[in-house]
Amino acid sequence: MAIEPLPESIATKLDALRDQFADLSRRLEDPEVLADHHAVRDLSIKRSALEPAAEGYRRYSEIVGEIAEMQAALDGSDDAELAEMAQAEIPELEARAQAEIDAVKSALVQSDERRVGSVMLEVRAGTGGDEAGLWARDLLAMYEKYAGSKGWAWDVLDFTEDASVGGVRHAVVNVKGDGVWAELGFEAGVHSVKRVPATETQGRIHTSTATVAVLPEPEAVEVNIDWSKDVEEHITTAQGPGGQNVNKVATAVHLLHTPTGVEVRMQETKSQAQNREKARRLLSARVYEIERAKVEAERSADRKSQIGSGERSEKIRVYRYQDGIVADQRLSQKFQKTPVLDQGELGPIIEALLEQETARRLAAL
Repeated sequence: MAIEPLPESIATKLDALRDQFADLSRRLEDPEVLADHHAVRDLSIKRSALEPAAEGYRRYSEIVGEIAEMQAALDGSDDAELAEMAQAEIPELEARAQAEIDAVKSALVQSDERRVGSVMLEVRAGTGGDEAGLWARDLLAMYEKYAGSKGWAWDVLDFTEDASVGGVRHAVVNVKGDGVWAELGFEAGVHSVKRVPATETQGRIHTSTATVAVLPEPEAVEVNIDWSKDVEEHITTAQGPGGQNVNKVATAVHLLHTPTGVEVRMQETKSQAQNREKARRLLSARVYEIERAKVEAERSADRKSQIGSGERSEKIRVYRYQDGIVADQRLSQKFQKTPVLDQGELGPIIEALLEQETARRLAAL
């Protein structure tokens, strides 16, 4: 079999990913980085996310190189024995190369999500009164068990309990670990339960909901300012009260960040260089605050779109106690309730969703 040609767009992205992987590997050998366990953890998560695609691409390239060398030797030789050997080995190598690149493509479309190692998981009781609070509590327990099985860190940031029945009205948890965003991102939406509530005295089945939002925790916003293009700089003499000049030397620095309109004036020292350095730091801080506010606004909008109104019609998954099954609206197969809800075994559902999403993205490459 011949190897399918690799599209230029994918090859370019894989080349960039390979370089990122090499850079992360170098940084993780830096003594200064190794002394900071937070940096080591964050860089290790990013490197781990890139490793399947980067290493698979390396193996693919090596096999393609072997095929080219063998083909070149074959083309320049009249040796019948060599030709027979090559005719037997080249198809095997091509099959291995194709298998490697197929695996690489799958890893490639998941690499961005897997680089995010921290999320904010929010669970809120929806419709159903007290039973909705009990249901939110059960969901939160399910996620905690799944996080424990994955070795993820679980840090409760906010917790509002329904004291009357022991349910949860609202909870926010920071979950950290390898693959946490790639996997828990599928949980965003409305989760519906059909069961006889503990508060029901006549044995009737009720439908209640809880809403789940999953947001990747952003790293500190990096402000990239092009000081030559985006910033206008004016040097003037320092001014005192009333606008009078306080010295004859032009040392005061006035900066204008044209994309945002942020202005900074600095004249605290008699050194133009020092004033410029301080002005740039202050300008960067103010632009950072604007960018941070934009990120927070986007995250807030994402959260609202994920949570919705909590109505039953917005559900992504239904947990049917009377049938003992869990039905995800995005999948055709059903899952047993007890392992999923009582033991936190979300793996089969998430794997099916990952496979479906990977296929969709591969088709779009």
